[in-house]
Amino acid sequence: MMKARLTSKSRREETEETPARGRILEAAFSAFTESGYARTSTLEIATRARVSKRELYALVGNKDELLGACIRARAKRLQVPADLPAPHDRETLRQTLTLLGTQLLREISAPAVIGVFRLAIAEAVREPQVAQTLDSIGRETSRAALRGIMDQARSAGLLDGEASEMAEQFFGLLWGNLMVGLLLGVAERPSPQEIARRARDATGAFLRLHLEVHDAAQSHDRGMQ
Repeated sequence: MMKARLTSKSRREETEETPARGRILEAAFSAFTESGYARTSTLEIATRARVSKRELYALVGNKDELLGACIRARAKRLQVPADLPAPHDRETLRQTLTLLGTQLLREISAPAVIGVFRLAIAEAVREPQVAQTLDSIGRETSRAALRGIMDQARSAGLLDGEASEMAEQFFGLLWGNLMVGLLLGVAERPSPQEIARRARDATGAFLRLHLEVHDAAQSHDRGMQ
């Protein structure tokens, strides 16, 4: 049994980018958001994707694995771009936070991603694993990206404080009440110009707070010498 599972997993990894797998993930995502996780069957997903159930299980897996694969595919867009500059001075830190903030706002505010959050909320009582999967794969990806930037800034002597706390502060400044409005359907997705403005404003507010604290601490240390 274990060997069969390993073989199936290996086969899914090898065929990760096949057109059939892409159709399965799109079909699963559409079915989950339209019908709910609990009411969606693998047969419905296979029918939508125009594949057999055998092929669906071979390429992706069971319903839990389908959910994880859907979220994981979208979470890839929240990873730090390879060409994002590492912060080595205040200006590059400003640029890096603004670029990453813009990326997070753009990707997370996309209708498909908001649909995943709504699905997790709707299924929170009946199928709590939906929210757990979203939190462990989707939300953690964006937070890990920010924590990495904060750690780099600390190593460069630009910031003081815990990376996780600073990441949460930046998230709060970046989003404000926007996410709640998007989830409730009472706010529209921000335009590219609005996204850029929010990212700049959040970065500016964050740096004003933390650079003042950093400068004050350094001044105090010099005074004690």
